[in-house]
Amino acid sequence: MLCPSCRSEQSRVVDSRTVDSGSAIRRRRECTQCGTRFTTMERSVLLVTKRNGVTEEFNRDKLIRGVGRACQGLGVSGDELKVLAHEVEQSVRATHGSQVAANEIGLAILDPLRRLNEVAYLRFASVYKSFRSADDFEEEIRSLRALRTDGAGQPGDGTAAAGETADDRPVS
Repeated sequence: MLCPSCRSEQSRVVDSRTVDSGSAIRRRRECTQCGTRFTTMERSVLLVTKRNGVTEEFNRDKLIRGVGRACQGLGVSGDELKVLAHEVEQSVRATHGSQVAANEIGLAILDPLRRLNEVAYLRFASVYKSFRSADDFEEEIRSLRALRTDGAGQPGDGTAAAGETADDRPVS
């Protein structure tokens, strides 16, 4: 790390703290040559390998924009999207380490999005899984309903299956 004042490579760490929910470390440093104090941030990088072979750094904002399109008009807040993006990033890091295929990120989005809003899930899944017909939607809706009756869904979470209104859902 170069000192911003004298460009010396020699510095000592004065203080270290975790930030961003433990995903980064903020270090306060002091240059041993000129005494200037400066701050550095360290964070682990998650690399995404796209289908065409290009590797780029994971971009949480890109994930939020993509999922946000599926949630458009459904009353899902920006904060809920940020929480979902954080959950997906943590899940991917835990499962795949520092490098992951873009396809795996899409798969990691599906379950948290289903729990957040089933209609948004269907919209996202229809593009991600390349639905070709109404039969594909019907099959996915059957799967959602099976999850709900198996207890894997979250009753009372404010989401309704396609074709179902809030009045059709059981009161919890």
